[in-house]
Amino acid sequence: MTTFDANGISLERVREYVWEIPQRDGMRAPARVLASEALLEEIADDKTLEQITNTTHLPGITKHAICMPDGHQGYGFPVGGVGALDAQNGCISPGAVGYDINCGVRMMRTNLTYDELQGREEELVDSLFTNIPSGLGGGGVVEAGVDTVDEILARGVDWALENGHAVEDDLLHCEDEGMREGADPSKVSQKAKDRGKNQIGSLGSGNHFLEVQRVTDVFDDEVGEAFGLEEEQIVVLIHCGSRGLGHQTCNDYLRKIEQQHQGLLNKLPDKELAAAPAGSQLAEDYYGAMNAAINFAWVNRQLIMHRTRQVFERVFGRSWEEMDMHLLYDVAHNIAKKEMHTVGDEKRELYVHRKGATRAFPAGHPEVPMAYRDVGQPVIIPGSMGSGSYVLRGGENSMDLTFGSTAHGAGRLMSRTQAKKEYWGGDVKQQLQDRNQIYVKAQSGATVAEEAPGVYKDVDEVVRVSDELGIGDTVARTFPVCNIKG
Repeated sequence: MTTFDANGISLERVREYVWEIPQRDGMRAPARVLASEALLEEIADDKTLEQITNTTHLPGITKHAICMPDGHQGYGFPVGGVGALDAQNGCISPGAVGYDINCGVRMMRTNLTYDELQGREEELVDSLFTNIPSGLGGGGVVEAGVDTVDEILARGVDWALENGHAVEDDLLHCEDEGMREGADPSKVSQKAKDRGKNQIGSLGSGNHFLEVQRVTDVFDDEVGEAFGLEEEQIVVLIHCGSRGLGHQTCNDYLRKIEQQHQGLLNKLPDKELAAAPAGSQLAEDYYGAMNAAINFAWVNRQLIMHRTRQVFERVFGRSWEEMDMHLLYDVAHNIAKKEMHTVGDEKRELYVHRKGATRAFPAGHPEVPMAYRDVGQPVIIPGSMGSGSYVLRGGENSMDLTFGSTAHGAGRLMSRTQAKKEYWGGDVKQQLQDRNQIYVKAQSGATVAEEAPGVYKDVDEVVRVSDELGIGDTVARTFPVCNIKG
């Protein structure tokens, strides 16, 4: 197949797994979809192709807009989308970052084996669920006043280190060492801070989770060793973001853009792509606020990890240090960052928007932590709670093809509303336990139904395409043991 048509949009096959929507009708660049034919059929089922086409109307879009293999319809900008916008002559778009600023994942490894855990699954899942706040609304590991929230927004995980919720090694294994430069707490509204102050160290709801997993396969022994992964090892995967603070921050700036930059907004095919022109005061304010929310999310995941260490200590009767519960890596997948990229023959500073896409820098890149500089940045791609997840490393082709990015998960096939019609939470939970020995605990059956394995694309196929393209190389596969959700 050399062409693909869906919903009035035509794609041309550039090469295997690369499909292009040619530039036309006000597009400032082409759009590309990275997918196998099977995944492309699923991507075409909703408005993803329309949305990735719309993103090419954003001022300053560079080379092409990109939809990852896990792409699906989002708010304006598709989930699984990457857009690099010129930082001097382009714009920055809160809609292209998303409401959950720095939604991301972190994986903590342990020296426990699956054999050591078996028989204690129910005790562990119950203790994790009891001790790690989840669900809508308030409740966190710590509750903070305004001054503390400001410190967290400004300093990120360095605040957690100073207050006994982290060790130095945690910072060294986190994107940006857990602190974004340019964070400006004064640009985050009081309403956002009030929403966040009682949610520090909480999973929230929706697709956010904490999952205890076992490593089933290591495909690259050298990189696996560098990442500290081996078969039958127990690891912990945490997926959440900036909670109400990030949501409110996005909402605040979308409203401000509507008021102050209506001219630009009127030129865009979708108002949900609302953007502030680069160099404008509002663009600078949003960037400062977004970076602050990024710091908040890193602290949120750090505190959940800290509490998880304490739970494991109680369940297994050993210190977390004895169990070697160290952070493998933490990486964001809802973010816009100023990065230098080679475009043509020149280096350019770009706002690289990754919405439901993971940074995937290759070996040797100066922003890869020293621990992984020789092998490449770890990339963590969760599947559903009934399938495997993957650890990849940034691939050699990522900088050229995707501005150093790859997929962020399996990607949804079905809306939450449809999922609740198709599945019954109690049945899903029981089947996972009976058939796969996966123990799930959630605030409601509806949450389990919304996140049923059948709701998601085939994560194996998503990762295969990433590997084949050389944007994210497969290192290891994991499989769920225990899962808690909000």
